[in-house]
Amino acid sequence: MTIEELEKEAMRLAPEVRAHLASRLISSLDDLSDSEVERLWLDEAVRRDAEPDSGLAGSSPVEDVIARARARRA
Repeated sequence: MTIEELEKEAMRLAPEVRAHLASRLISSLDDLSDSEVERLWLDEAVRRDAEPDSGLAGSSPVEDVIARARARRA
């Protein structure tokens, strides 16, 4: 199973279950050394930086993002 497939499956979980899973995953990083954590964050930053260029991530005008956020709060 790829990371993308795993993420897709996890996103199908109820929000409270996803929060619990996220907490457990973050807690599992406590066993890593500072250099390992730094490397993982750097890898993540590089991956996120490449997403827009690869077409994996979309973008939205800031006005639309704010409007959606306000609609969710209402």
